[in-house]
Amino acid sequence: MKKSPRILFMGSPDFAAISLRALAQKFNVVGVLTQPDRRAGRGKKLVSPPVKILADELDIPVIQPYRIKDDIAMDELRRFAPDLIVVAAYGQILRPELLALPRYGCVNVHGSLLPRWRGAAPIQAAILAGDDEAGITIMLMDEGIDTGDMLSKRALPIADDDTAETLFNKLAPLGAELLVETLPKYISGEITSQLQPEEDATYAKMLKKADGELDFSKTAVELERQTRAFSPWPSSFFEWEGKRVKVHRAKVDGRKSPGIGSKLKVAGAPAIGTSEGILILVQIQPAGKKRMDGKSFLAGGRDW
Repeated sequence: MKKSPRILFMGSPDFAAISLRALAQKFNVVGVLTQPDRRAGRGKKLVSPPVKILADELDIPVIQPYRIKDDIAMDELRRFAPDLIVVAAYGQILRPELLALPRYGCVNVHGSLLPRWRGAAPIQAAILAGDDEAGITIMLMDEGIDTGDMLSKRALPIADDDTAETLFNKLAPLGAELLVETLPKYISGEITSQLQPEEDATYAKMLKKADGELDFSKTAVELERQTRAFSPWPSSFFEWEGKRVKVHRAKVDGRKSPGIGSKLKVAGAPAIGTSEGILILVQIQPAGKKRMDGKSFLAGGRDW
């Protein structure tokens, strides 16, 4: 029987943990590299990434370097002697020396239909742009940002009510499924990689909290997409009476806007005029308060 290749897995969030679980069920995962524990929550307690928690459960050795570029981290990686490295939402750039380490190279589980939406936030970008579908690409990694050759793809439709969170929850198991289907075919030589058509490439930038601010000079359709694309993070918001109000859910009213940024009420809910149409605020969260529906907000926000 042919010896199973030694696989090193790199990733951090839940999206990656689902791929790790599927991988460990069928392949020889000899080690896991994930982000360091971080302090989080009101108590600022150290919290481990989901991938570390799962690796501990599966009894797979874990390393957590702060910088993958450091020589010490590279020495640790060499000790695993991987034949293949699988990466899913790891969050750091891999140096050329690491890309060249395993004989089968480095394979990435990317949350888009490449070459559309290369970069850090492809799932959010797909919703924000109003794409009809999203998907997973299993690709070989090179020194560029998601520019490597493609091994396989699988698409799924984006629903009208999908948020980044719900789409993540659909794509994560899809990615795990496609990964374990693709790897044996790649390792055996049954499939060959395909170049990405550069003329179709688009880029999804890394998101910051400030990106969540709603710009009412955009259309209501664009802003409704933003509220879904940025849910749960960085979330969408606007300023009212000097305080930040988060918008968790919104819907579009196609009637003519009374003016960009104008405040009004539509069917008993707060709404704001845009450059085209009206944005109705279905579920919002004023500063220091819990989420509430628009009608509850109006009951306390009489100055609206």
